[in-house]
Amino acid sequence: MRVEQLGDGDPELAVVGGVHGDEPCGVRAIERLLDDDPDVERPVKCIVVNEKALERGVRYVDADLNRSFTPDTPADAHERRLAQELAEEVQGMTVFSIHSTQSHADPFAVSDGRAEHVQRIVPRLSVVALVDTQDFGEGRIFAADADIVEVEAGLQGSETAAENAYTLTREFLTVEGALPGDAVARELPAFTMGDPIPKPAADEYEVFAENFSFVEEGDPVAAADGEVIRADRDFYPVLLSPYGYANQFGYHGQKQESLGQSPSGANSTSVNSRPSAQ
Repeated sequence: MRVEQLGDGDPELAVVGGVHGDEPCGVRAIERLLDDDPDVERPVKCIVVNEKALERGVRYVDADLNRSFTPDTPADAHERRLAQELAEEVQGMTVFSIHSTQSHADPFAVSDGRAEHVQRIVPRLSVVALVDTQDFGEGRIFAADADIVEVEAGLQGSETAAENAYTLTREFLTVEGALPGDAVARELPAFTMGDPIPKPAADEYEVFAENFSFVEEGDPVAAADGEVIRADRDFYPVLLSPYGYANQFGYHGQKQESLGQSPSGANSTSVNSRPSAQ
């Protein structure tokens, strides 16, 4: 694990990339940020996590790191040790963890929508939606003692994902007062993750529905070897892709109250960047 810092002092902010070795966009964003060497108003810790998996170009070495923040992961697994080290590095901090996906080209956040730091940060990022993980966090980095926002920056391995990751990182640092500027809040659609969409054994898969777009019961969702699979209920697809998972296409999601919406229903407005903690 590689740890570097921008600015002087004890950092309260961290940017994390390389949790998965086949998702280099966060690492590229961190390297670009370090090359820029901006004059930060709050110190920032930059962490490239699973260097061994990154070197091999694989998702993980022994276990999925983003499922290894649990005693259920074998103690001798490379990622179990990394999870412990990462949890110690980010303890008590506000953390921006960058991933990429096979499901959606546009960036979206994957975080607990009930958390104050998520409500403060995510509506001020250039993401298209929040996937609320309030009931879907076992073994993930959210188990660390830190305020964590995860984002999917774009399609895995794409140049666009790397560019998005850099933009989102700078937006996060602006919201948290490390970089100067204003952060504009807006109303953002939010979705819960329900049960999986089953994926039968087949050689070829297709998906017809779009993530975060309403699917009515009976609509075609996907196909396995040309056999069309239709929706058995009304839902909003979340993390839907033909090959992203071995045994499922994605999740049956449901839309919830938008993030960044005031109690009266009015949209949030522009705010100044968050001041440094006292």
